[in-house]
Amino acid sequence: MSDNMDSGAKEYSENIQRAIKALQNGEMILLFDLEGREAETDFTIPANAVTPEAVRWMRKDAGGLMCVALDSEVSEKLGLPFIADIMRDATQCNTSLEKIVEKGGDLKYDSRSSFSIWVNHRDTRTGIPDNDRALTINKLGEIVDRTLSGEDVHFGSEFRTPGHVATLRAAKGLVHERMGQTELSIALAKMAGITPAMVVCEMLDDNTGRALERPDAEKYGVDHNLVFVDGEEVVEAYDIWLSSQ
Repeated sequence: MSDNMDSGAKEYSENIQRAIKALQNGEMILLFDLEGREAETDFTIPANAVTPEAVRWMRKDAGGLMCVALDSEVSEKLGLPFIADIMRDATQCNTSLEKIVEKGGDLKYDSRSSFSIWVNHRDTRTGIPDNDRALTINKLGEIVDRTLSGEDVHFGSEFRTPGHVATLRAAKGLVHERMGQTELSIALAKMAGITPAMVVCEMLDDNTGRALERPDAEKYGVDHNLVFVDGEEVVEAYDIWLSSQ
């Protein structure tokens, strides 16, 4: 943790401090976005800390889509576009896509999605088993580290698309531009001083098939000793962190 963060950490809520420490230790937390938005709770863990056991845990107890949120600057350096932009370009060759590609107003909870491309690491076989997905996720965290260290890396030398791990490209302004799990998780990573590559996976209700209600997600957190953090808490703490930079 940086000196700036040490000096500002005392101003964070106790819960945010617990979440930051958990992430620094490579542990899972539960992250809720906002009521009136998706109103979903995601399993959230650093990409570098993911194991096949963690992948199994997410697919069984969360049940949503496992995605890796990536820092905006790194995404740009790696040449990772928004998938909607790729599809818009593709309409020049296939006009039938014009009515399918995401456009303004399509999403009821936001102005746009954060999806980039879906990938497998080249050392995987099919890419879908727990060990394959864990490898792809770990390697995404690794390539982010290498990029941030100034290494000239070529994304295509290690990854292929299509694949089984969805990547998400965070907005440049993070939570000041967009309040998705993508931006919230990367904001937490920055506050924690860890690699800004975070796995998020929505918690679903086995009985209703819908997003797990917040009280049920909070109870799961208590039962499994996981920190539960609210998006509004993250925004407040992120503003404190920014002011110390």
